[in-house]
Amino acid sequence: MPGRNVHVAPIANGWVVEAEGWVGGQQKFTTEEEAIAAGTERAKRDKVELIIHNRDGRIRQRDSFGLDSRNINK
Repeated sequence: MPGRNVHVAPIANGWVVEAEGWVGGQQKFTTEEEAIAAGTERAKRDKVELIIHNRDGRIRQRDSFGLDSRNINK
C-alpha cells in the first residue's frame, strides 16, 4: 500500500517484509538477504522508507526512497 513505510524484520523461521499498519500483507522469506532485496524494491516502488531490524528487534538501518522534504540547495 503506497505511503506506508516498509519493514524487514526477523520471525521464527526466517524474515518478513511488511508495510506499516497493513495487517495480512506480509511477505515471508527464508533469508535476510532475500527479505532486504524485496523490501528495497517495495520501498522504492512506493517511495517510502525502508526500515531493517536486527534479530533483537532494534532498528539496524533506515533508507529513504521517498521525497526528501529538506531543501539541500539553500
